[in-house]
Amino acid sequence: MRLLFLTDTHIRGTTPKNRKDNLVETLEKKLMEINKIVENYHIDYVLHGGDLFDRPDVAVSIVGNYASILNGIKVPMYIICGNHDIYGHNPETINRTMLGLLDALDVVKVIGDGERIFLDKNGIKIQLTGQSYTYNIDDEKDKSGYLVNEIPKDVDYSIHMVHGMLLDKPFIKGIPYTLIEDIVNTKAHITLSGHYHSGFGIVKTHDKYFINPGSLVRITNSLIEVDRIPKVALIDLGEDIHVELLQLKSAAKGIDVLDRKEIESHIFKSERLFEFKQSIDT
Repeated sequence: MRLLFLTDTHIRGTTPKNRKDNLVETLEKKLMEINKIVENYHIDYVLHGGDLFDRPDVAVSIVGNYASILNGIKVPMYIICGNHDIYGHNPETINRTMLGLLDALDVVKVIGDGERIFLDKNGIKIQLTGQSYTYNIDDEKDKSGYLVNEIPKDVDYSIHMVHGMLLDKPFIKGIPYTLIEDIVNTKAHITLSGHYHSGFGIVKTHDKYFINPGSLVRITNSLIEVDRIPKVALIDLGEDIHVELLQLKSAAKGIDVLDRKEIESHIFKSERLFEFKQSIDT
C-alpha cells in the first residue's frame, strides 16, 4: 500500500505582502503537481495534516477553483481539521466551514476525533485515526491527543494524524509544544503531524515513525523558510515501512518568492537604535 502525506496548504485568495509571486497561482501549480505524483507513484490514499484553508470562510469562488483541482485526485483524501480550518479552535464548528462543505460534497473525507477508519489494499490493513487542532492540544499535562492506545489484532499498521506543535527538539519558551520523546509510548506505527510549518522531516525512534514534511506553502519570510523547499512524504507499507520525502519540482527557491526587505529593514533600524543607545550611555 502506498500513501502520500502533505500538510498546511493554507488555500487563500490573496497573496501575503512578503511574497513576490502570485500565491494563488503558485499553490494551484503545487496541487496540480500533487495530482501528477498521485498518478506517477500509483498512490492508493492521500493524507492531509490539516489547514487545508487559511481561514474557515474562504470565498466561494476560491473554494470552487481549488475544489476542481482536488477533484482531479482520483484516490480518497483523508484530512483532519487545522486551526485555520475551523472557528475558535473548535472542531465542532466544521459544519459552518468550507472544509465542512468539501467533506459534505465528498471532495475530501474529514476524520472525526475518536473515529477509526480501516483501509485495506494488497493484503495490508491500516487503522487510520486523527486528532484535529484544539486550544489545549499541546497541554503539558495531557498528551492524549497524540496517543493511540488500541490497535485491533487484524491491523498491520496504525497511522495517526495530529495537527499540533509536535517537535523533535525544544522550542521557544512560552509557546506550548509537544516533543516526540513525550509520546513515544503511542501504539501508532506512524504519527503524521502538521501545524509546524518548517517541519522536522522523518524521525524514527523506538521502532516508530514521526513525520512532518513541512507546510506546502511558505507564508512567513524567516530565514528558515527562505532556505526550505516544500516537500511531501511518500509512505510505502508492505512487510515493513519505507518513508521518503519528495521535493516539489514546482516550488521555486525561497529567495525568489519571499521578500525579505521589510524584515531586513526592521533589523537595520533595531541595530541603529542599539548603537544610538550605546552612544547615549557612553
